Amino acid sequence: MSYAIISLGGKQYRVSEGQRLLVDRLETEDGKTFTPDVLLVGGSGAPSLSPQDVTVTVKVLGQQRGPKIRIGKYKKRTGYKRHTGFRSALTQIEIESIGGKKKAESKQNAEAAPKPPAGAGVVDAAEAPVEVEAKPKAAAKPKAAPKPRAAKPKAEPAVEPDVAAETAKEDES
Repeated sequence: MSYAIISLGGKQYRVSEGQRLLVDRLETEDGKTFTPDVLLVGGSGAPSLSPQDVTVTVKVLGQQRGPKIRIGKYKKRTGYKRHTGFRSALTQIEIESIGGKKKAESKQNAEAAPKPPAGAGVVDAAEAPVEVEAKPKAAAKPKAAPKPRAAKPKAEPAVEPDVAAETAKEDES
């Protein structure tokens, strides 16, 4: 397995073994290892989309802050000036290994799952879950009929004066 695509903090990263990268701040302590979600594994043969049997082991190297970014706002002729800054909180991680089956996780899940006692199919009346009947909702009040709207008088189109007829009358006189 030469590369994998993992998901950390809502972002996706293409990683390979031994690679170090900066990601958004993680809640994991320095020196601890964890396994992120694996979205794709490829490099040897056809890529495998969302593999269930492959893990990526990541080691947290430390916490640090990104470069300072200066933000300035200015509007001319108004005297408006604002300056702020921003430094992102980052975690440096190293990809220790890509591949390997999820043996450790499956063992932990098998041990953590409680085994049902013998005769689990038989349920005593005292242990049976109590069903609570829901109260019927009160009937909704009928809505009032909408008020009738008063009819607006329609405006009559304005009559344009006949300019040609008026000029003809003036010419005759």
